[in-house]
Amino acid sequence: MYPFPTVVWLIVIAGVLGLALLLFEGSRRAGNLRLGVAAGFGWAAWALVSTLLANAGAYRLTPDTPNPLLGVAALAATAIAVGCTRIPAITRILTDPAAPWRPIAPHILRVTGGTVFLTAFALGSLPAIFALPAGIGDLGIGLEAIVLTRMLRRGAVGRRALLWFNILGLMDLVIAMTLGFLAAPGPTRIITVTPTTAANGLLPLVLIPTVIVPIMLTLHIVSLAKMRAVVRESRPARAAAPA
Repeated sequence: MYPFPTVVWLIVIAGVLGLALLLFEGSRRAGNLRLGVAAGFGWAAWALVSTLLANAGAYRLTPDTPNPLLGVAALAATAIAVGCTRIPAITRILTDPAAPWRPIAPHILRVTGGTVFLTAFALGSLPAIFALPAGIGDLGIGLEAIVLTRMLRRGAVGRRALLWFNILGLMDLVIAMTLGFLAAPGPTRIITVTPTTAANGLLPLVLIPTVIVPIMLTLHIVSLAKMRAVVRESRPARAAAPA
C-alpha cells in the first residue's frame, strides 16, 4: 500500500464527510429534515462500505489480472445517485428556483480532490498524465463553484455561465476517469507510464472515484437536464408571443 501522509487522508476524509454534510444540510434547509438524515447517513454508509472493500483489497489493480470492481462501484454509485434524483422530494430540492445554488455548492468539495491528486503526484504516487489534468481541473471547477455559489445567492449569474460550468465540470470528470483507466495496470492498459494510476484503487484515494465523483456527476446531469427543461418550456411561450 502507498504510504500516503496523514494530510492526504485528512483531505480525503474532509471531502467525504463534507459531502454527506452538504446532502444533509441542503435537505434540512429545504424543510425536509428526515430526507436530509437519510441522504447524509446513506451516503456516509456507502463511504464506509467502500472503505471496507478497499481495505480488503477489492479495488486493487495489478498488472496481470483485470479488476473491473472499481469502475463497477463508481458506475453503480452514480446510477443510484441519479435514480434518487427521480424521487419527487429530492427533485424539488435540486430544482427549486428559489435556491439555484444547491446543485452547484457541492462542487466546492472538488478542491479536495484536486489537492489530493496534485499531492499524490508530488509524492511520486500518480503519473503526471493523470494527476495534472485531474488535479488542476478539479481545483479550477471547485474554485469556480465558490464564485458561482456566491453569485447565485445574489441572483447575478446568467444561464450561459451555468451551462459552461456544467459542461466543463463534466468534461473534467470524464477526462480524469478516462486517463485513470487508460494508465491503470492490467491487460487493458494503453498509456504506459511510471508510476501507473494503481494508487486510485487504494485508500484513501479510492474514495474519490467511488464516493465523491458519483455525486458530482449526478449534480452535473441534474443541472443540465434542468436547463434543457427550462429551454423547452420557454419555446412555446416565445412562439405564442405576439409579433
